Amino acid sequence: MKRIPTQYIVFDIETTGLFVEKGHRVIEVGAIKVDGGAMGEEFQSLINTDKPIAKAAWKVHGITAEMLAGQHEAKEVFSAFRDFAGTSTLVAHNAAFDVGFLRREFMRAGLVFNSRHKCTLEMSRKLFPGLGNYKLETIARHLGIPVDKTRRHRALDDARLTAQVWIEMGKE
Repeated sequence: MKRIPTQYIVFDIETTGLFVEKGHRVIEVGAIKVDGGAMGEEFQSLINTDKPIAKAAWKVHGITAEMLAGQHEAKEVFSAFRDFAGTSTLVAHNAAFDVGFLRREFMRAGLVFNSRHKCTLEMSRKLFPGLGNYKLETIARHLGIPVDKTRRHRALDDARLTAQVWIEMGKE
């Protein structure tokens, strides 16, 4: 009998831009363990990279080069993230984007990335056809999860909201 996992790592990243193929980099990762329906241990780190942050990206997350100065290098952060995640299935909103960046960062760091993943964006399109859009905040509100209108799109905050969405969608 196939064992269905109960522990997941819900994560989010912030990047210097939108295009992994153009060399944009991950500058923040945030994650939270979800076991059954409970949120637990968290992981968060800013990452010092050599890439400038595109203005459009900065407008979304508000992370500046000054905030990254003196932070850990990518190899150290992604090694720690791999240890945190273990063999758990990863969950993200728009997982194709986040996982594409993770794969590239792991490769750069000489680490193996072979985690399974689930996508709340894809799941929400199947569960809730006809929503006006499938932004994380829209889905959260649809599920009755309060969303702070003043919140910034930062990795750990988005991972927490995605975890709440994941848990609620599991009840559908």
